[in-house]
Amino acid sequence: MTAPALDLLCIGNAIVDILAPVSHETLEALGSPLGSMTLIDAAQAAEIEAEISPEQIMGGGSAANTAVVASRLGARVGYLGKVAADEAGLGYARDLTAQNLLYPSVPVETADRPTARCIILVTPDGQRTMHTYLGICTEFGPEDVDQAAVSDAAVTYMEGYLFDKDRAQAAFILAAETAHKAGRRVALTLSDTFCVARHHDAFRALVAGHIDILFANEAEICALYGTENFDSAAAQAGADAALVVLTRSEKGAVILSEGRRLSCQPSRSGLWIRQVQATPLRQAFWLVSPRGAASRPVPRWATRPLQPLSPIWGSPRRGFWAQGVRSSRGLVPSSAKGQPPSGNQFG
Repeated sequence: MTAPALDLLCIGNAIVDILAPVSHETLEALGSPLGSMTLIDAAQAAEIEAEISPEQIMGGGSAANTAVVASRLGARVGYLGKVAADEAGLGYARDLTAQNLLYPSVPVETADRPTARCIILVTPDGQRTMHTYLGICTEFGPEDVDQAAVSDAAVTYMEGYLFDKDRAQAAFILAAETAHKAGRRVALTLSDTFCVARHHDAFRALVAGHIDILFANEAEICALYGTENFDSAAAQAGADAALVVLTRSEKGAVILSEGRRLSCQPSRSGLWIRQVQATPLRQAFWLVSPRGAASRPVPRWATRPLQPLSPIWGSPRRGFWAQGVRSSRGLVPSSAKGQPPSGNQFG
């Protein structure tokens, strides 16, 4: 097996974020509840965009954000996501390549729908109300899987939000089979309990048959295994996947590997180890945020598989730095490039 050219390849919904300040009156006129997230169609997206003055336009999407943060941490990263060859899609592609990511996906010239966008309306009190048009990104299918890139990545990381249509599900299986054929590993984030509920059986089959590294929060993992008992769900996940990272909000995080369990307790500075059951430290440089589904952890061991790493004690600060960078929901600005800050730059 040849050495991988990429440490991480991410696959997910390619969404452009449009941030705009609005008054409460404008929000009320749109009929949008404050702080809500509403799925909209192309016509509604155009109507809203005509009423606002965007303050910032940037690339986004769960897996894309993970890819950029991993790149900032020094990993060699690629990304696959479907966009149209419109202004938003071409800008998205430029954003990714400017972040030093490999982006082999080709914007679709003959697209029958535009690039996905999330219109984020920010009222003076700081509340964010989101209107999401998924556009062409949900049309990702087997033909969009760059098998050469998958074969050349140590880990292929797939976003559960994309696992919604039959063609996308077929794409996930193709990517996983391609990765394993090349001797690589496959990671999945469950993303959302509603995603799991809609495609429960398909997710169970995917995790049991194709996933090496699984990310979820407490609600997602319980939904996947049909139980309200977290420990039971965690044990089943540990039997299905070689490495499992589960976030529990104020309860911290749990990491399972080959029958071993690592429990982490949140503190003011991040996470600290509460319980270790024969955890192999050479694979335990975890970057974990306990904040749940909106803050997917970035695993250092995923970007350097099986390589001896620094002790776990240094990871919480880095994990919270990564969480802070990602909290904007957009691709990381160039000012954030480099090592985690020594102060509280990212809140």
